[in-house]
Amino acid sequence: MERETVDLLQPLWRALVVFRVITWAFACFGVWSRWDGIVRPSGALLLLAVMGAWTVVSSIGYSRRWGRRNTRLAFADLIVTVGCMYATLWAQPLVDIRAGASVLTSVWAAGPVLALAISRGRDGGLLGAATISLALLSLRGVENAAEILANVQLLLVAGLVVGYAASTLRQAGARLRKAIATESATAERLRLSRSIHDGVMQVLAQVQRRGTAIGGDALELAELAAEQEVALRTLMSIRPTAAGGDQVDLCGLLLPLATPRVDVVVPAGQVLLPAATADELVAAVKEALSNVTKHAGTEARAWVVVEDLGDAVVVSIRDDGIGTTPARLEQARVDGHLGVSQSIRGRITDLGGTVTVRTGPGEGTEWELKVIAP
Repeated sequence: MERETVDLLQPLWRALVVFRVITWAFACFGVWSRWDGIVRPSGALLLLAVMGAWTVVSSIGYSRRWGRRNTRLAFADLIVTVGCMYATLWAQPLVDIRAGASVLTSVWAAGPVLALAISRGRDGGLLGAATISLALLSLRGVENAAEILANVQLLLVAGLVVGYAASTLRQAGARLRKAIATESATAERLRLSRSIHDGVMQVLAQVQRRGTAIGGDALELAELAAEQEVALRTLMSIRPTAAGGDQVDLCGLLLPLATPRVDVVVPAGQVLLPAATADELVAAVKEALSNVTKHAGTEARAWVVVEDLGDAVVVSIRDDGIGTTPARLEQARVDGHLGVSQSIRGRITDLGGTVTVRTGPGEGTEWELKVIAP
């Protein structure tokens, strides 16, 4: 069974339970204070009994997880409360109510407004307030609309305020759970990193050194060990990319691109960008690295460096390959090789950024991709 997590809305639910009990007591006091003016006292007592029984049922439900997570209880509360409002007719004729006699449910009728506001937010609170207001209006009559206006206003304000507070707490709870999960994952990753570093990483490094020294068939084993060492280091350095809202950490997206021939250097902190911007930037970096593989030479190495300038983010992709000339890059674009013109320049230009390329025969190639930070 899923373990119950911290629910920041629990104080609101507890307050609702207390509100239900207290307002039922107020309704009882109201009946007692107006006992002589009630036409059918037995009907009033029956109504109070029904209200009391439902107060117990709803309070138990709102005190349990199933009642808080399932909005059906809040809607059932609304239906029962409206029914109790009309059940005032058991005690008072409709003509007396429209002449000024009180609806016996009194403030107790605001309970489902608060319940819907907590469970469904602002919209739920407004729905509950509108329903109770219409029921009250139908009982008191349109001719008494001005007299119940204050009650309607209080119901609407309660639904809005409590609904907004509940939505805010729900969002805060989601962020808190994500932060706790991220912290737990980071702690576990650090623990595993220490274990891997103390064991597997040292073995792979030793295999790489010995295989290189022996040569021959052992050289292939050394290369495989080097690849796995880089893969493990990359795995240990990967960090969560989500940062709340539509912001993501660019560094977390670029770190997995590291290979034995590609080094990725990023700041210690997060570099936050809108998710769409980060995805396009990463795609451009991948295209630049693909060009290194295709054109820079079989032994070429590449470096991806991320710089956070505050108002802009710069990603540099540099290799030590054979290089080329700007004229050949332009000719490639004219000949229909669209990797540079569209996959790199086009993506960054569409983001409102700039692309700078520096290259020369025997000097390798360096791409500088710059986008404005939000």
